[in-house]
Amino acid sequence: MNSGRLNDNLNFYGRDSEFADFKQLIDRKQGTLVTCQGRRRIGKSTFITQCGELTTYFYNLVGAPPRNGITREDQLATFAKELNREFGAPDTPMESWHKAFQLLATALPKDGTVVVLLDEISWMSIGDPDFAGALKTAWDLEFSLRPGLVLVLCGSVSSWIEENILNSTGFVGRVSWQFHLKPLPLHLCNEFWVDREKSRAKETPVRDKLRVLAVAGGVPRYLKEIKANLSSEQNIQRLCFNKGGLLYREFDQIFSEIFMKRADTYKKVVRALVDGPRTAVEIGGALGRESGGTLSKALSDLEGAGFIEEDRSFNPSTAKDLARTAQYRLSDNYLRFYLKYVEPKKDRIEKGLYDRVPIESLEAWDAIMGLQFENLIHNSRGELLVLLGLGKTAVLNVGPYFQRATQRKKACQVDLLIRTASALYIVEVKARLHVRMEAVEEVKEKVKRLKLPRELPVRTVLVYSGGLDPAVPRSDFFDHIVNFEELLFFNGRWAKRRRRK
Repeated sequence: MNSGRLNDNLNFYGRDSEFADFKQLIDRKQGTLVTCQGRRRIGKSTFITQCGELTTYFYNLVGAPPRNGITREDQLATFAKELNREFGAPDTPMESWHKAFQLLATALPKDGTVVVLLDEISWMSIGDPDFAGALKTAWDLEFSLRPGLVLVLCGSVSSWIEENILNSTGFVGRVSWQFHLKPLPLHLCNEFWVDREKSRAKETPVRDKLRVLAVAGGVPRYLKEIKANLSSEQNIQRLCFNKGGLLYREFDQIFSEIFMKRADTYKKVVRALVDGPRTAVEIGGALGRESGGTLSKALSDLEGAGFIEEDRSFNPSTAKDLARTAQYRLSDNYLRFYLKYVEPKKDRIEKGLYDRVPIESLEAWDAIMGLQFENLIHNSRGELLVLLGLGKTAVLNVGPYFQRATQRKKACQVDLLIRTASALYIVEVKARLHVRMEAVEEVKEKVKRLKLPRELPVRTVLVYSGGLDPAVPRSDFFDHIVNFEELLFFNGRWAKRRRRK
């Protein structure tokens, strides 16, 4: 029987709330169907494996990766091998998915609690338009009747799960829970350094950690590749600017595996977002195509895959989203770094001519670093709210804000706008070697340009990385000043952090 606790040997950090949710699904009188979605390498399979330790039995069946010419028969043959590996079932050809799922149901142990993970389920479905129908039949007639069974449908192609399971009339009312794993917040990213720092009795400089996170984001698989005895530049060089490095070859691989024939089209979309957010119309203009139809599908799929996010401005007075304000942001730090700095230099990297490149010498590094830092702060919104004393306050809306210029008002962009019932928080995010008084003047101008309700108190916030000019806190302009380190080493004890005014 499994131990029912997380396996510490796997360097598994976070997901506590998701783990607690999964515990509630076990020991039901009937089988339970759940989905697990998220970016490739975000740790979906590892998370479900950890959850499997709560049960008597855990089985993991994986589809065959897509390749040219792969067929339904190939996927069925792979499934037969998976049944043989996990259950000792005969490795014999199966003529249909109806038969394959029936064999799986028959192979399940009769007693105890069970987790069955159907991993990369969209791969399994290749070549068979009725795959989801066969799964639905097997669920109704077999799996749902097995007490203590949790059947997990997992995949990086969120659009397939959305279209064929979550939005399918055939599965209405059958999915009990949906897990959507996001990148780790900063304090959990830091855990990937902590154990290694203890063994070396030496701390990694905070600036080094920020540089690595600017490239890897909160993706666990990438963070596992960090070597604590190397500097940030050495780690980035080894992973990104070496033709044998994981992050050198990762981009083409994940796009091919997730989007298959659409990979080249979807690559063009993310390339259009490298230098900052754009509307669908602006993206379409950059690509020379209409903003609807296939582009809308591409944007939806890329968002579902965890690579981009749709941000909408909201009315500061009502906290309601504003129509026709959607902008798409490249929320994945690795993709932006690869497309900006690795892909254009591949010829030189292949020849070994791009060694030992100082990070700060990369073209437009300060601007790109600012965008990467903003993504990291977005991933730690919950912790930031606690630092602002809003951990137990109802937040009506939160997100980037962008105000377009009209005859009556000037353009304005706020990195993060937080609306509570009693106040509006204007958050400025800065990643600079030195943060100077210009930050105060910039936010003053934004407050002036924003069309704000007079009766609503405005709080100003600076979230920064780097050296801070003492004149900034002395100005007493910002209500809250949050250092990157407070988020990196966050442990919940900052909840009563003082305001500056």
